[in-house]
Amino acid sequence: MAMIRLIVGLGNPGNEYERTRHNVGFWWVDGAARKLGATLRSERSYHGLMARVNRADAPLFLLEPQTYMNLSGKSVAALARFFKIAPSQMLVVHDEIDLPPGQMKLKQGGGVAGHNGLKDIMAQLGSAEFWRLRIGVGHPGNRDEVADWVLCKPAPEQREAIEACVERSLEALDLLIDGPMERAMMKIHAKPKAAPAAPAP
Repeated sequence: MAMIRLIVGLGNPGNEYERTRHNVGFWWVDGAARKLGATLRSERSYHGLMARVNRADAPLFLLEPQTYMNLSGKSVAALARFFKIAPSQMLVVHDEIDLPPGQMKLKQGGGVAGHNGLKDIMAQLGSAEFWRLRIGVGHPGNRDEVADWVLCKPAPEQREAIEACVERSLEALDLLIDGPMERAMMKIHAKPKAAPAAPAP
């Protein structure tokens, strides 16, 4: 049985949010859909854009909730309940302010570190045992500025570093879907050949 049956990318719907830091999860799932030859379509029952990829053992679902970030769990829980997908069979891809652009981490479970999308998913599923792929978008340096920071577009060099992370982690897509999560983790956590130095804030 496939290790991961549902991949969720977090973000906000609408053109005004498309290129913002908070939408990294959508960028990732768009890339995954391209790699898998899948097309995301609006599914009202699951309050999101969804693609189904039929695989030998079990179908894989890609999901981009269209509920706005704070209500992401409404979309995730609706799909998970219908297809009987356990939290441990889910991967949630999201922006992470505690990592600089160009860094990412894969982990299972843990807290939500103030991320409202994760908070709602955890509340709706009643579990924290889903996998998370945290893609670094950097921190503004001041807690009061975080809300505006994630809803802004990254500077070009930051965007390049973020996109490079998305590309690198998508190379582990097959490992992520089929299991060996340790191997997926090694691939994702491996340092890129030569990363440009981040400009001083």
